[in-house]
Order: sequence, then structure tokens, then C-alpha cells
Amino acid sequence: MRLAELQGQDPRIIERALADLTDDEAEALLYAWEEWAREDQLPPGWDWSVWLLLAGRGAGKTRAGAEWVRAQINQGASRVALVAPTAADVRDTMVEGESGLLAIHPPRERPTYEPSKRRVTWSNGAIATLFSADEPDRLRGPQHEAAWCDELAAWRYLEDAWSNLMMGLRLGASRAVVTTTPRPIKLLRDMLQRDSVAVTRANTRANLANLSRTFREQILTQYEGTRLGRQELDAEILDDVPGALWSRDLIESTRIQEAPDLRRVVVGVDPAATDSEDADQTGIVVVGLGRDGHGYVLDDRTLRASPDGWAQQVAQAYHDWQADRIVAERNNGGDMVSYTLRTVDRRLPVTTVHAARAKLTRAEPVAALYEQGRIHHVGRLDHLEDELCIYDGSGASPDRLDALVWAATELMLGEQRRTVEQVEIGGMI
Repeated sequence: MRLAELQGQDPRIIERALADLTDDEAEALLYAWEEWAREDQLPPGWDWSVWLLLAGRGAGKTRAGAEWVRAQINQGASRVALVAPTAADVRDTMVEGESGLLAIHPPRERPTYEPSKRRVTWSNGAIATLFSADEPDRLRGPQHEAAWCDELAAWRYLEDAWSNLMMGLRLGASRAVVTTTPRPIKLLRDMLQRDSVAVTRANTRANLANLSRTFREQILTQYEGTRLGRQELDAEILDDVPGALWSRDLIESTRIQEAPDLRRVVVGVDPAATDSEDADQTGIVVVGLGRDGHGYVLDDRTLRASPDGWAQQVAQAYHDWQADRIVAERNNGGDMVSYTLRTVDRRLPVTTVHAARAKLTRAEPVAALYEQGRIHHVGRLDHLEDELCIYDGSGASPDRLDALVWAATELMLGEQRRTVEQVEIGGMI
């Protein structure tokens, strides 16, 4: 019986099983992944080309991916690609993370990480090279026998990065493992239909014993009992919601990778009423107006923070994007919204607006612009897109949606904007 199957039973059973081990045997057992792993963390036992591990947050997918790479190296693989959404993600999660490649090896077998060369090297000469999906062209040319792709659903340049990686995966057995929290994107849906793709699902709750109390409280509080929780905790791929103004196909049909020259840039803000642990997030979305008259959704910096914390984030977004104006809803905070922003930077040009209509009513004209092909998402904005496609007027407040609507209304619906009460602060519109 594997030790994983004994977890949750009387601790004395495990103590008796380990009592007679020598120090070397105990260390070997500690790093024997096949003894500790859950079944959903182990690769399927047939000849697949891609193992798609769809997992909730904190379900142990990083450990599963790292252990799979370690097994490939032990079985003779010499060239492995490690790909994550950004260079920081590859370094901080896949290599140096608590469940990353360095941590899962016994000390005497631990590979050498060379950040300047973007590679991890084992004593047998095997090399894993680090790649960022934000730079898909770097994946052109290099050949690999195996690849570990982390958080595929969050790759900004998904199609280019994936296709370039697949063209270079042509040595040896040529296998790839994909560890990701799912989103209803076309590539994942296509993978699910392929006979050569093995699919495993891992639930966050199955790994709660290995997660910190803070993580458990924050993640479960945020997602438990919600439709989005089925995605973030249960690893389901959600379909569009009947009654929602946006659909995945609508957003995908107008997505672009780079914004054109912009005439104006606005930061939309939907401030939270409080900063408690279970408070709403403060929606912060950046939208630009192109010289072609189209809108371009550039950034989503939504967060849960104190008033000073979200104000700092708004000011940073304003300066990073060289924005022209901040438009913030003042329903929850009144004059305190503008005052809070001014304490961070007194020069910020702020317009506060009062929501006199229901959220869906305010959002309809903006959704119509999407349907006309006049608003485009620049790259991937996954959390914002999740919120747009599941909100039907019920459930939790759509903070990102509200921030987007305020910014797009300011830029593209000037006449309609006069139907809401507005207070001008810090300059002319």
C-alpha cells in the first residue's frame, strides 16, 4: 500500500511503517513521489502525447509537473522546455518554488540553476531551458524531448507560444505535460477532443491538508459556493452564462496582441466599500481610445486592498499607461474616493461618477460596442473576461466589469455619460 493511501488514517499506522527505516532509507522515502502522490497527480499509464492536468488553485499541480520532469530526467531525457506565462513565473514557481524543481530533489541530486543562462542542469548533463510565453519567438528553433507548460490558460500569446513549442518538441518520445487552472479557451477545448491527450482533474479540496491556513481561508472565502468556484476550485471548464452580455466567442473575435496609437487612455475604478477580508475587490481597468475610434482594453489591476493600497495601484496604473484621466464610481465612498486618490498624488485628474442605473443597464451600451467590433482586448485579461462572461445581474458585485464600463463610457459614450451624475475634480474633461 502506498503511503498516500494511509493519509487520514491513524497516525500510529504510519509511525509503525517508518520506525525501522535507516536515515538513508527515510530520506529516500521522503523523496519517493510515487509513495506520496495522489492518483490525480500521477501521469496516466498509456502512450499519450500531452498530459493535461486541469487543477484547482493549490491542488498540487506544480508538484505534479516538477516530479514529472524529474522522472523524465531519470529516464534519460536530455533536453526539456519549461514554459510559464512570464519569466518570473518560470523562475519563482517552476524552478525555485516550494514545489519547484530544486525543492523536490534530494540534496545530493539537486540540479544547478543558472539564471543568467535560463537553464537548470543535472549532473548527468540533462538541461531544462526556461521560456516565457510572453516571448513566443524564443521557442522557435530549440528542440526538446519533453516540455512542462504551467498555467497554459494564462499565456498572453497562447497560440504563438504553443505552436512554436510543439514544432520544437521533436526529439525522443516528445511528450508534454500541461498543468493549469482551466478557462474556457479554444486551445483547451480542442485538446479535450484529441485521442492523444490524457486528461486528469485535481480538486483544491483534495490538497487542503498541505495548504496554509491563510490560503485556505482566502481562497475558500472568495470562491466557495460560487459559479467561478467550479473553475478555480473544481477545475471545471465553464460555459457561457445565459443572460450574460458578453460571451467568450465575442471577446475572442476581436482580440489583438498589440494596441495601435492611442488618442486617450482612462483608468476606470470601482472602489470597494471596505477593506475587510471578505470585502469586494477594487476594480481597476485601463482602456485606451485609438485614432481609429475603437476602444482597447489594456490592463486589469483589480485587487483587494486598503483604501491607501488601491489608491496606490490606481496611481501606478495612471502613470504606467500615461493616462489622461481617472474615472471612479463614488456611490460607496462619496467624496472620500477623490480624497483618497489625492492623498496619494494630488495632481491626479479624477472624475467621480454616481451610478444612477443598474449594473447591467449601464453595461449594455458597452457590450454593444463589443458586438460592433469596436472594443478589443489587448492580449489576455483572464480574470476580467471570466467576470464579463458569467455575470447575468445576480451574484457577487462585478468589480472589474464596473471599472471597464466606467472607462469605456468616458472614452466612447460621451453623450450617454451625461445621464449619470458626475463631479469633476482636478481639471477639465
